[in-house]
Amino acid sequence: MKLKFRKIAYQLHLWLGLTSGLIVVIMAATGCILAFEEELKHIVHPNRYYVENIGRNKLSLAELTEKAEKALPEGLKVKRVVMPSDPSRTYVFRTLKMDNEAWTYWGTYLYYYRIYVDPYTGKVQEVEDAKKDFFEIVLDLHRRLLLSEKIGKAITGYSTLIFAVILLSGLVIWYPRKMSKAMLKGMFFIKISANWKRINYDAHNVLGFYAIIPLLLISYSALIWSFEDVDKWVKNTLNGNIPTEKKAKSTIPSEEFSNRKNILNLIGNTMEKGMKDKKSALVNFPRSEEGTYYAELTYDARQYRNEQFNFDQYSGEVLKSQSYKNKNTGYGTALRERNYDLHTGSILGITTRIIYFLAAIIATSLPITGFIIYLNRKKKQPKHKKNKIIFPSHH
Repeated sequence: MKLKFRKIAYQLHLWLGLTSGLIVVIMAATGCILAFEEELKHIVHPNRYYVENIGRNKLSLAELTEKAEKALPEGLKVKRVVMPSDPSRTYVFRTLKMDNEAWTYWGTYLYYYRIYVDPYTGKVQEVEDAKKDFFEIVLDLHRRLLLSEKIGKAITGYSTLIFAVILLSGLVIWYPRKMSKAMLKGMFFIKISANWKRINYDAHNVLGFYAIIPLLLISYSALIWSFEDVDKWVKNTLNGNIPTEKKAKSTIPSEEFSNRKNILNLIGNTMEKGMKDKKSALVNFPRSEEGTYYAELTYDARQYRNEQFNFDQYSGEVLKSQSYKNKNTGYGTALRERNYDLHTGSILGITTRIIYFLAAIIATSLPITGFIIYLNRKKKQPKHKKNKIIFPSHH
């Protein structure tokens, strides 16, 4: 029975690996590039992210939003702003529009701009066409293979599911049928002194084992994004009987509304006060008449460590607020809020980010080393020898 289970695991590992290998390489390699995206961007484009001089007072959020919108092509409105607490940093405004029916990345983004503004002077330091940004293209390649939301997301989603099965079946194969001292050594160490075929084999087995936990966590968090039904099932199962909170909505006034500047300044001031001991604030602008200003105050590099607010877009009233520290939040909701940090490795800070980065490098190599093992074994298979005619010798 054990031998049969092992054979099934081997066949799954082999054929699923051969069918999904190229996509896994693409997703893992792009994951490596994105691991330290923020740090790399700040090094490559300091003029975008840092002000020339730190001033005494910042302009109001309404004034800064107005200056950002004036820098955009005519008719476009800001939809989000990120406000860092670091006094040397610019505010980053954003606007985009997507067509989810398009077939490729280039058609999906109808427009996508990021505007970098000095919060002290209001100077627009750069208007970036984010659609052409290297990291944005890499991110879309990672998520959707530069294809449409429906097609690309489905391919990467199912490839991630296959990859999780490959990892688990690999663990079954990795464990030897008979344990010995030599076997034990081969399970955890690469024999550097061996020939290249043995080194390749060890690299596949040993490195795959060491990377399996972070790679399974990465796979799980990706599946949560890829499959809505899985996301809902995990969340509802872990939440138990905790009721689902209602979505906050703005109350549409009976008369014409013209108080946007005051509302923006109220939200901006609230965020500035709350940012003193935190990393940054984010404000999403309303997308509909009933929509709210959704704001987040983030404590550090871990995205889940935040305070969230929904402001009525007409009155500025706080309709809803919650903190990650809230003990009444269900386990399912708490886990879902940690999904991004679980996927990127920032869940436990820089240490897990480095571990994830190394795991992604290993994941990039696994389909390659596995394919080489497959080719080597194929060459070893005995060929049917042709019957030779032996002539009798004459004396």
